[in-house]
Amino acid sequence: MSGVVRLSIIDPNETTRNELKNMLIGVDMVWLEAECSRYEFFSDVVSQTQPDIALISLDANPEMALNLIAQVTRDLPSCNVIVVSSSQEGSLILKAMRNGAKEFLGFPLVLEDFLSALNRIQLTSGKSEGEQSAPRSSQVITVAGVSGGVGCTSLAINLACCLASNERNSVAVIDLDLALGDTDVWLDIIPDYTIQDVAENIARLDYSLLKRSLTKHDCGAFLLPRPVQMDQSMQITTEVLKRIIALLRATFTHLVIDISKSYNSLDMAAMELSDTVLLTAQLDLPCLRNVVRLSQFFDMNEHLSDKIKVVMNRLGLEDTQISIGKALETIGRDIFCQIPNDYATMVESRNNGVPLALQSPKAKLTRTIMDLAVSIGGDVSAVDEDSTAKKKKSLFGFLNNSK
Repeated sequence: MSGVVRLSIIDPNETTRNELKNMLIGVDMVWLEAECSRYEFFSDVVSQTQPDIALISLDANPEMALNLIAQVTRDLPSCNVIVVSSSQEGSLILKAMRNGAKEFLGFPLVLEDFLSALNRIQLTSGKSEGEQSAPRSSQVITVAGVSGGVGCTSLAINLACCLASNERNSVAVIDLDLALGDTDVWLDIIPDYTIQDVAENIARLDYSLLKRSLTKHDCGAFLLPRPVQMDQSMQITTEVLKRIIALLRATFTHLVIDISKSYNSLDMAAMELSDTVLLTAQLDLPCLRNVVRLSQFFDMNEHLSDKIKVVMNRLGLEDTQISIGKALETIGRDIFCQIPNDYATMVESRNNGVPLALQSPKAKLTRTIMDLAVSIGGDVSAVDEDSTAKKKKSLFGFLNNSK
């Protein structure tokens, strides 16, 4: 299980132990190796299972727990100890750290605090041991458009599905076009939950609840779609969005966000939290003008200026008379990717609700998006040609039959 952290828990209190276990069991990068209810037995559990992390709760008997920290650290130096306690007394924290604990966290345990502690331990272990590489960081990719109808959603969905074709990747998509988003149509998904459900339960949101709100497509990508109903009273704040992105980023290797064209506060927050922003355009005068206008705006934002990559979509449209050279001269910046026009293939993919990687793996359009996925998100796997057998008729299949 490459990339998975093996963890064992000791907490004599069954209620709090179950709280810890239920929270951690939903995190894909954590494998719960063992749980124990007696301090005196935990050293034997650790010696037999040899976990990467020992999570020790102090509250049932601080003195025994402190001795256990020292014993685990001495007997299994490769096991990192994380301590959890409802007490934040300075002397207790100091004793735990002196006995070998790497992190001291409060209880109730906050998932983001645990994941941050885990990341610090992994980084330290990777540098000191030399045997392990640093943990793979998550990539957040936002697809933004300079105008409506330039193909942002098609790019976001197919990029996510190309990334998900590699079994080492775990990919999630957020539809932030709360009014007119249609990522669910592209994947032929009727979701049980949406981003609205997540926002309304933000007070008790943890990773387990968030993952239950996602819908998984056959390609392997997960989707958090826009609300089902148009509801002006429904508000998602930037703080809510930041929490959602933080939880998704903590577990998924790649997060793809399809934003609206209004560049509202949510859109801006998503871009600022991203590693890469794909600014999508076409070779026409209104699009090129907006590329220049948006680039000037983004260049004034220190959180965005270095993240923007221009993607020119639908190259080869018959009605365009603007060359790539003229476009480069106009926008004054490099074009990161040029995606060819293949209207028939893309429309068939959308109407069937089947991503290009499954629908048309050999098409030049698919290969270009695969290359884009590699350039910004790491390796992707070649799709088996037999995967075209996965094509299925969707709710919109009648459109193809009417040709």
